[in-house]
Amino acid sequence: MNFKNTTLFLFAMLLTSVLAVAQDENEEAKGYQFTDEIYLNNTPVKNQFRSGTCWSFSGLAFVEAEILRKTGKEYDLSEMFVVNHTYSDKASKYVRLNGNLNFGSGAEVTDVFRVIGLYGMMPESVYSGLNYGEDLHTHGELDEVLKSYVDAIIKNKNKKLSPVWHKGFDQILNTYLGEIPATFTYDGVEYTPQSFAKSTGFNPDDYIEITSYTHRPYYKPFIIEIPDNWLWAEIQNVKLDEMMQIIDNSLENGYTVAWGADVSDKGFSWKNGVAIIPDEEKADLAGTEKEKWEALTKKEKDKSIYSFDGPAKEKTITPEMRQMNYDNYTVTDDHGMLIVGRAKDQEGNVFYKIKNSWGTDDAIYGGYFYASAAYVKLQTLGIAVNKEIIPKSIKKELGL
Repeated sequence: MNFKNTTLFLFAMLLTSVLAVAQDENEEAKGYQFTDEIYLNNTPVKNQFRSGTCWSFSGLAFVEAEILRKTGKEYDLSEMFVVNHTYSDKASKYVRLNGNLNFGSGAEVTDVFRVIGLYGMMPESVYSGLNYGEDLHTHGELDEVLKSYVDAIIKNKNKKLSPVWHKGFDQILNTYLGEIPATFTYDGVEYTPQSFAKSTGFNPDDYIEITSYTHRPYYKPFIIEIPDNWLWAEIQNVKLDEMMQIIDNSLENGYTVAWGADVSDKGFSWKNGVAIIPDEEKADLAGTEKEKWEALTKKEKDKSIYSFDGPAKEKTITPEMRQMNYDNYTVTDDHGMLIVGRAKDQEGNVFYKIKNSWGTDDAIYGGYFYASAAYVKLQTLGIAVNKEIIPKSIKKELGL
């Protein structure tokens, strides 16, 4: 190769390298770039895996964060302790109502507070709930067996209920999840579940659940009509802007927020770690939790409006829009998570940092994602917060 050819070859190689670098920089520039403005202390991300127990994971993530905030102590609490008690009590009500109640693995953050108040709590190291040969929570068989059992009891072939039917139900739970010990030792101290709960300083009476819908009076509690609310628990109703104000006030004062929401919207992308409401109509989805967005076709995921290449114009969310989606089942009782911070994207748009319970293996932000203000406004079913951080004007309206 002569000098001239060598020079041309080297120039071509240099040009190719420059173009490749420029291309890499353009590719890196794509997508959302977030800057955390608030990021509150919270405990490590967990994995609910193949179980419908997000409500227990998110509820206890909230409890753990509250204990951490108040005491500086980090706990890893047992989700399956809460699941065991909730399933057991739900079975009694389901049979009492002759099966006219939603029965399954779902529940609400209310159930976490209720179990702590009635039965206490337990460390994960004492009660993992993995008593059936799996390393991660896999409840398909358990859920089916429990449902079949209570349905058989309701059929009542003996013409009356046996006095031991509920003991049989609890034995199934204990076989799969493990028998709950009456006492246990933690950090060298012997506890009961109740005394352990007391030792953490967490008081479920300090917390309140809040939503915003127009079909019920504002500043009055109502039983939120969602299938997983098997307890028929009440929730406080405030205006939409007030609900967002409560979320912001919580974060700004160092308090995390338990978040019940719907992640079935096509604007939610776990792969990209972003949830948005683009300014365009969306199609309905079927399924629950992670399965909903996984079920999308590649064409649907690649559609430009949902490509998540970077900030896009989002819808302006109104109370009427929220109510319509609630009434039409577009926003459903879907997934429990934890709001741990607030951020802005590269254009200054507000996002909330969300702790999920789907593990960290396939998560771009290590088990967290960012939900836009529009997404939170539209997709929130309800939140739970410490009563202390509710603004005085709203607290007065609620009579607290």
